[in-house]
Amino acid sequence: MNGNDEIDRIQRRLAALREEVAKRIVGQSDVVEQLLVCLLCDGNALIESNPGLGKTTLVRTIAEATDLSFSRVQNTPDLMPADITGTEIIRESGGDREFVFERGPVFANLVLADEINRATPKTQAALLEAMQEKQVTTAGETRELPRPFFVLATQNPIDQEGTYPLPEAQTDRFLLKILVEYPSRDEEREIVDRYTTGAPDPSVDRVLSRDGLKRAQRLVRGMPIADDVRDGVIDLVRETRMDEDVEFGASPRASMGLVLAAKARAFLEGRSHVSWEDVEAMAHPVLRHRLIVDFRAEREGETPDDVVSDLL
Repeated sequence: MNGNDEIDRIQRRLAALREEVAKRIVGQSDVVEQLLVCLLCDGNALIESNPGLGKTTLVRTIAEATDLSFSRVQNTPDLMPADITGTEIIRESGGDREFVFERGPVFANLVLADEINRATPKTQAALLEAMQEKQVTTAGETRELPRPFFVLATQNPIDQEGTYPLPEAQTDRFLLKILVEYPSRDEEREIVDRYTTGAPDPSVDRVLSRDGLKRAQRLVRGMPIADDVRDGVIDLVRETRMDEDVEFGASPRASMGLVLAAKARAFLEGRSHVSWEDVEAMAHPVLRHRLIVDFRAEREGETPDDVVSDLL
């Protein structure tokens, strides 16, 4: 099989993956696209939405359709780092005692960290270290996490009582911040009809293997990008540092993330080149959590998304 045949095969598998997700998730095409971009970029996502919009179902469905092991962490203020990474326990066998490492839920390919802003900063830091290093260190021993490894963390924007907001330096570790909006009236009617009849949840076929996903990640990174598109991304990110409405702009990590996300979107669309349309589509989720709007602009109702739109 030559290179082009392999690219076509994997792109068809990704199209099939979207179809499998659509069996359970009504609408939310942009959200699904952005999550798949995260997987292709080997990145992590921060998902923000109100309760009851299907975030857990969406992530679990993607895990099932891609042969990825899945775990879910419900963050609470009393959650300790060891509850996530694992801890050593004493095990007795034949009168002998030995220390055995009991792996925590972070040892999965796809980790859903629900309401990450309810965990204490110490626990947040343990999870974010795993995201950055793809490993955890406990009892002086470093243990590699399974590959591929993704953290999809959720937070509720309306319930801030008893929460610990992520510092800006830590939110920068997330490749994308994805906003999940309410469905349209027709979509909500379909959701109600689909899930109130007593019928079992639609089954999902496994259409992309772990090895296939790893290969897709390598192909995305190797995709060419025109110099003018790349330079446009750099200029866009640099403009965020000079905009009068922005107190702190995006770092070069944002430039790298936006180029990579644009490549992944082009690959998802079945193309072999990156267009400026891909950059425009991924600019908001890549940049919105990396900008801090100054007090004056914030008082006037300006949001990071507004700033990105103006710069585009």
